[in-house]
Amino acid sequence: MPQAQALHQQPPRYRDARVGGCVQAQVLSGADGTTLIRSTEPLGDYPARLTDRLEHWAGLAPDRILVARRSPGIQGWTTLTYAQMLQRARAVGQALVNLGLSADRPVAILSENSLEHLTLALGAMWVGVPYAPISTAYSLVSKDYGKLHHIIQTITPGLIFASDETYAPAIAATAPAEATLVMTQGQVPGRQVASFDSLLATAPAASGDAAHARVGPDTIAKFLFTSGSTKMPKGVITTQRMLCSNQQMLRQCLGFLAEEPPVLVDWLPWNHVFGGSHNTGITLYNGGTLYIDDGKPTPAGMAETLRNLREISPTIYFNVPKGLEEIATAMDSDAQLRDTLFKRCKAFMFAGAALSQAVWDKLHAHAEASVGERVRVITGLGMTETAPSCTFAVGTDVASGHIGLPVPGVDVKLVPADDKVEISFRGPNVMPGYWRSPEQTAAAFDEEGFYRTGDAVKWIDPQHPQRGLLFDGRTAEDFKLATGTFVSVGPLRARIVLAGDPCVQDAVLTGLNRNDLGVLIVPRVDACRQLAQGLSAQTPMAEVLRHPAVRGFFQTLANRLWQQASGSATRIRSEEHTSELQSRVDISYAV
Repeated sequence: MPQAQALHQQPPRYRDARVGGCVQAQVLSGADGTTLIRSTEPLGDYPARLTDRLEHWAGLAPDRILVARRSPGIQGWTTLTYAQMLQRARAVGQALVNLGLSADRPVAILSENSLEHLTLALGAMWVGVPYAPISTAYSLVSKDYGKLHHIIQTITPGLIFASDETYAPAIAATAPAEATLVMTQGQVPGRQVASFDSLLATAPAASGDAAHARVGPDTIAKFLFTSGSTKMPKGVITTQRMLCSNQQMLRQCLGFLAEEPPVLVDWLPWNHVFGGSHNTGITLYNGGTLYIDDGKPTPAGMAETLRNLREISPTIYFNVPKGLEEIATAMDSDAQLRDTLFKRCKAFMFAGAALSQAVWDKLHAHAEASVGERVRVITGLGMTETAPSCTFAVGTDVASGHIGLPVPGVDVKLVPADDKVEISFRGPNVMPGYWRSPEQTAAAFDEEGFYRTGDAVKWIDPQHPQRGLLFDGRTAEDFKLATGTFVSVGPLRARIVLAGDPCVQDAVLTGLNRNDLGVLIVPRVDACRQLAQGLSAQTPMAEVLRHPAVRGFFQTLANRLWQQASGSATRIRSEEHTSELQSRVDISYAV
């Protein structure tokens, strides 16, 4: 065998990163057809309050930066150290106590990620006042403020915080008359507004110390609202126990977090569990530093993310699949970005959707080009109701769709549901329920106290369960054709997205109670524009999609999907198909 070929067949080399916790599991089969899975590693001790870690690091490393953010008009970053944040949290906590706030009159935060946002959150947790970070879209994009109205009515806040006057219309439309309004800058017409600086100026007192002493594992830390994509958002009660236990679970699975203080560059919004509980929690629990990224995985926002990543080298990097895809593409022509990103990064992690294997492979290629070894991509399964992480896949053999094995302390139950298997969770990181919604709470749990996710899974290899679990879509997303044929949506959708790389961002399967299976393709317009050479960046989206090269790409994709289909449950077709063209592409654009 030639030497070059032998070298090519050697297994890839990965950067050293200590992992554990979720690499071995006990698997027990029940007589009722259910399966119980739990980690063979017990969950270690964890603090009663997340702010105990703030106090710990403020004593151990007072001058270490906890959080930083670029300020408009200022070169570099505005920073807060652990000692500074502890001082600010105590002052703000005292101000909240003085206002008489409680679980029945909590704090509502309408604004984006900021130094003030994190200060207010930690100050609230310091004295046991729940806070609710609310999606900025409900204030800045919505026209009727319907979801914001619902959330405000659900939690009845005693204090509402916003960064500036852009939130004034939403506050004016939804804020109760008795709520205290606080802003970093700006006013709300007709309402008295306190400055955030006035909270910081509050002197800690005995009442604040007493409130802090009463905070324990079952104290509500915050209310996180679900996305409400089909119904109104639900308020997930998130306790101190949930946050602290899940951070200990993460620390055991990602052992390298304990070896050096993690450095994060992160844009993920704090109203979402991934950014607000998972990532900020990793920073605080492990004495790390969080650089707030004001970019986003959008054409307009990616420039700021790339700017930050050219400057700051993270030790672990989190993003949604779209963000990782944009970064991977940018590295094709940006060596500085590539080298800074891979300089000390030990792992990537994504959440929110499946990562295309093509993007996964591109990340590996860039890592090998930059540092001569790959950086592992870790995945898992979690949700708002579980604070969030319940399973992790941390090995070097992980591929798209893998979710791994249970983290320490979480019991996983697999329950047959028609032609699928639903995964359920029980553990100290699982919510006690939805705020002021007993009916929805009761419906969320089974008779053994397991939270029912609605997610479907299957074994990667049933003969070797230690390889872990594979995400298999939603138990409720699959459907039957009029012929009675069952369509498994998740795997087929993933196959279409992979086959359509780089021009397919997502796919929606159609055909419920119809004769044939159809698909609605969500195109990746930037990639389509590159395919249609000669079009400017200002070319309207509809014109890009009508370009012959783009139409040809999608027609070829349709033909390939037809040819690879094994039956009606995987065959995409149109009513007007012919023997020459089995699947017809109709391209339209809707605003």
